[in-house]
Amino acid sequence: MKYIQLFIAFMFTANNLSAQKKITIGQTDQIYSTILKENRKINIYLPEGYNVADTIKYPIIYILDGGIEEDFIHILGIVRYYTQPWIAQFPKSIVVGIENTNRKRDFTFAVSNLDFLEKEGFKKENFPQYGKSEAYISFLQKELQPYMENKYNANKDRTVIGESLAGLLASEILLKQPDLFTKYIIIAPSLWWGEQKLLFETANLLNANIKKTLNVYLGVPNKDEDIKMYNESIKFSQSLKQNNNINLSFDYLPTELHATIVHQAVYNAFKKLYPKN
Repeated sequence: MKYIQLFIAFMFTANNLSAQKKITIGQTDQIYSTILKENRKINIYLPEGYNVADTIKYPIIYILDGGIEEDFIHILGIVRYYTQPWIAQFPKSIVVGIENTNRKRDFTFAVSNLDFLEKEGFKKENFPQYGKSEAYISFLQKELQPYMENKYNANKDRTVIGESLAGLLASEILLKQPDLFTKYIIIAPSLWWGEQKLLFETANLLNANIKKTLNVYLGVPNKDEDIKMYNESIKFSQSLKQNNNINLSFDYLPTELHATIVHQAVYNAFKKLYPKN
């Protein structure tokens, strides 16, 4: 009897193992950037029904903090949920998560010195490299976007998602290279960088560079956690509202903190940027 029980247990385990199947949610491409002079990992989700032979072209959603251990998987879940046929909040989309190698270097613009860091609560030694956002934006424009649109069935409808320092970068792109994306999801941006230099230049940059309609979502966490960041975001939103080519959705999330806001904000952003009639 004992042997029969062991045999049954073995067969049950073996059958379960044979029935196991890996869950695949995407793929990782690696490209060498001649601009950044390094290899970059790009995590990619292709929508259900994607077929390379089809003529269908899909929008692309770019996640700046797009590593597997960053925001790729949970934002992908929101995209997949909203594009299911029984919901269809917005069209099926390709999702691109850009893995970071040095986000402080890549997401900050050049400054003459780092003296402002201490009053922002940071130590200079925490920023051994910084100020290379111009090169990173060039990488997006001249290497990554052409790579995606040549290799995959992608159209020119591009969304970018950035939070904190990545929100600073998304804001800089909006103001300096607005045509790189059609939709901007900016969350808790670090506008304090460089003593608010970008914030002070916002109005002039908007007037000089915004030539067509853009949709912008700006999400901000509880102001009691960081009243300075909240006030900077309010000033930023006020400048954005003054431009007729900016369709702004400002979203104050008092129940979220800087560390928790990104998921809820992206969820809200998709609903605001793609209102369902």
